[in-house]
Amino acid sequence: MNAKGSGNSFQASNELDDDSVNYLLKHPDRSGPKGKTLFELAEDRQKELDKLKPGGWNANKTSPSASTPDADEDAGIGPLGDAILYSSSMAALHTTLDVIVYSQYREDVIWGEIFWRATTALPVFMLLVYLTHVDFAYRFPILRDASFFVGSIIAGCYLIYSGNKHGYFNVMKAAPPVGTLWIWSVVEMSLPYAALSAGTVLGYVYYNGFDYF
Repeated sequence: MNAKGSGNSFQASNELDDDSVNYLLKHPDRSGPKGKTLFELAEDRQKELDKLKPGGWNANKTSPSASTPDADEDAGIGPLGDAILYSSSMAALHTTLDVIVYSQYREDVIWGEIFWRATTALPVFMLLVYLTHVDFAYRFPILRDASFFVGSIIAGCYLIYSGNKHGYFNVMKAAPPVGTLWIWSVVEMSLPYAALSAGTVLGYVYYNGFDYF
């Protein structure tokens, strides 16, 4: 078909002029955007909207950095929650030790007396845990460990001594609460203090030639 008859002035060609060659050989622009990005435009727009809001509208908002793992950990359940949780476990341990002592001396297990003694000791356990779990106690970690260290040695050595030297009635009364306090003190200490405490009590047993229960 004739180009003139179709009214189309386009002429196909396989030749390139200088401008076309320069355009094809030109390297792409990798220098990045010349103006603001969409994120920057959105941020500018948000700042403009914030200026139109009344003053103090964001006073109660906290930044993401305000919530740290340490802050979340410190929140926890608090000293009172620790006191309830620990004292309940200690009361159960007191009951278990009471039953073990009864069985050791081949006495009939009197559950009423055992539960009553555990219930009586529960407020004492709760108070001790609460006082040792407040923020003030954790401000002096070395002193806290040292206190539990001394207490665990006294409790452990007395429990061994009482079991070897005293009569069964005294052991039945003293072993459950003293044993519970001993185990609790070891649990509360950091690992080096706990290991040294256990080693000290063990050395006391061998030095005096005492027997275990």
